[in-house]
Amino acid sequence: MQMNKKIITIGEVMMRLSSPEHQRFLQSETFEIVFGGAEANVAVSLAQWDIEAYHLTAFPDHDLGRAAMHYLRKVGVNTDLIYFGSGRLGLYFLENGAMQRPSKIIYDRFGSAFSEFEGKDLDWNQIFDGVDCFHWSGITPALSQKAADMLLEALKAAEKQGVLVTGDINYRRNLWQYGKNPLEIMPELIRYTHVIVAGLADFENCMDITESEYEDACVQAQKDFPQIKYITTTDRKSISATHNQLEAWLWNGKALLRSKNYEMTDIVDRIGGGDAYMAGLIYGLLHLPDQDALEFATAASVLKHSIPGDANLVSKDEVLALMKGENLGRLLR
Repeated sequence: MQMNKKIITIGEVMMRLSSPEHQRFLQSETFEIVFGGAEANVAVSLAQWDIEAYHLTAFPDHDLGRAAMHYLRKVGVNTDLIYFGSGRLGLYFLENGAMQRPSKIIYDRFGSAFSEFEGKDLDWNQIFDGVDCFHWSGITPALSQKAADMLLEALKAAEKQGVLVTGDINYRRNLWQYGKNPLEIMPELIRYTHVIVAGLADFENCMDITESEYEDACVQAQKDFPQIKYITTTDRKSISATHNQLEAWLWNGKALLRSKNYEMTDIVDRIGGGDAYMAGLIYGLLHLPDQDALEFATAASVLKHSIPGDANLVSKDEVLALMKGENLGRLLR
């Protein structure tokens, strides 16, 4: 099947260790292993939808690093931009909640191979040749000054090549540990970005915008960062750990569009739901009108909640069917 678009994502990939079923960390004697990372999860989703998806990252030069690379390759992501070096593989531990008990995550990622990777020998002009979209998230510049500097260099090269740039601002307070405040780093990165995912807390902490209404914050963001074309966010209401409601908003410079609202009961795994939304929005904006792009993204995120692991392994047809309200829970033969 012919690939119709080429996309590069950049970011750290971690090993996820989950307690089985809904056991607490204190109970579990074994952990289930998968690999994932915010930006890589986006690439995995897009690879399922006939997009030529590359992920740029660095792994430690040992068998666990190679296992992570093989995982990406197995789910359709091109691994030609994966590099090996010193450092360690980042980890995170997941305790899946149930009913009114929330899920819990513990990170162990400092000093990872990706956070130490400077990419000095990368030819960014060659890397972005023929690329339609480049995706980053606010997690990468939070990891280290080296990662932030490399990302800025990549963004400048993407601009020169006329590449559409998408960014999930994704402010994580606990990650910013190397002496820089997000407001010292993030605004310059956002200036090269055309589509951003940002909630009110992201606006304040990464863009110094303190509006209390979302549409007002979007208007101000486009004044401060005029290259931004779209701003989006999801709105999740948690009734319990396994029962959420989800909808999304998209500001297109003229109006704040709103998706349909989904009731999600018996959630299997909510990790990666935002990444599935981002992937859906990228696909939608490249192929569909704005409202349809928003609906595609939201439906993709909803379906991710039925998939164990970090990545959204659903087809384009399954997303389109949910958008139309078809095949809901039916046995397909």
